[in-house]
Amino acid sequence: MTALRRVFPPRPVETARRARKALVGAVAVTACASLAVGCGVIPGTTGGAEDDPVKVMTWAPDHTRATNKPGMPAMAQAYARWINANGGLDGRKLEVVSCNERNDPTSAGNCAREAVKKNVAAVVGSYSQHGRAFMGPLESAGIPYIGGYGLTDEEFSSPLSYPVNGGQPALLAGNGRQLAGVCERVSLVRPDTIAGDSLSKLLDSGLAQDHRAASADIRAPEDGTDYTAQAEQALDRASRGGGTGIASASATGGKRSGQGREGCVAAALGTRTDTFFDSFRRTEDDYPPVRTASVLGSVDQSLIDRTGGAEGPYEGAYVTGWYPDGSDRRWSKMREVIREQAFGDNRVDAADAGVQTTWIAYTVLKQAVESLNGDAVTARSLRRTLDQGLRVDTGGLTPMLSWRFEDMLAASDYPRLVNAGVTFQVVRDGRLVLARKSFVDVEKTLESAR
Repeated sequence: MTALRRVFPPRPVETARRARKALVGAVAVTACASLAVGCGVIPGTTGGAEDDPVKVMTWAPDHTRATNKPGMPAMAQAYARWINANGGLDGRKLEVVSCNERNDPTSAGNCAREAVKKNVAAVVGSYSQHGRAFMGPLESAGIPYIGGYGLTDEEFSSPLSYPVNGGQPALLAGNGRQLAGVCERVSLVRPDTIAGDSLSKLLDSGLAQDHRAASADIRAPEDGTDYTAQAEQALDRASRGGGTGIASASATGGKRSGQGREGCVAAALGTRTDTFFDSFRRTEDDYPPVRTASVLGSVDQSLIDRTGGAEGPYEGAYVTGWYPDGSDRRWSKMREVIREQAFGDNRVDAADAGVQTTWIAYTVLKQAVESLNGDAVTARSLRRTLDQGLRVDTGGLTPMLSWRFEDMLAASDYPRLVNAGVTFQVVRDGRLVLARKSFVDVEKTLESAR
């Protein structure tokens, strides 16, 4: 028996798109023929046919001795599988190209040049601390950088950058605000890198909101394997003058108690933060008790779980983040996508700040493409819709995002920063939970940073 196949007429939207595409193609051919010249490619306008895939790139370092973020490209690929299984981006297939940035300026620049070569419409949800290396090639080709992790000055100054969080500046300023009410003295242990050089002044701007003294700035190698010297220096500076503890975790996970302010040790070393606190635990019993602190990306729930949970070294620690904690219901759709499309992929951790940033960045891309109403998706059209005031709703994971001039921070160092909201979190009973339900706006704190 011959199988019968029911033929459905094209949907009206598809018919209109095909007709418009054919008309545009005919006009283009006529124009080229009449000019009797070859029609070349203009940077920032490639890959724009209405039925073509939306091609983007996501990069991050992997297999390096410093911070690695393999979950970010993996989350991007999982997002693409999910969105394509559900109709694509406004009917278009999403194609994600990945690149290993290797924590190296040469490799970061190579990733950017590959993005140009592959004619991507945007670089989305990526991690690099080498802004000088990657932003130049992107700017030359007119390719927008959407939702970077927020490590570099260029992410908050380039007109082609569209940050979704306040980056390291907001985290450190927020951490200072969080510690100002409980710490008499603060030692900051941070990477001895260009990106790390500004962290102390940012923390100090937060401490100054409560008239706290400036922190002790302690540099450490970003790929160190032992931080005993830095731990001793941090403890000495934080505990100078003695002091009795409020709740703090001991080396064995036991809790100390007392009254009043005390010293605090904050570490922001990325994935080497755990290595630092290994050295810290072996050293801290020789000093008066101090409170520990960090920022999201250096400490997250997976790290707390691996190191003993409520009995581990992070119990009681203050942590400043960009987003709600990973168990918050606002992450439910992301967790669902991870279960469906990245099940068994241990690179994709829903509690990782990089994975979360990539999810939000692709949320921006989705709404930007939808705002084009069927027009061609190019680097130029994405920039135009973002610049002209597109408002992106991230479901409460961030404040409403918009990159109009009037939405940007009045701080000369961070003119592209539009989201100065941070969350105050604390490790309680082995879980990273919100210490405040609402976002804390550190805009004024950042504007006062010098």
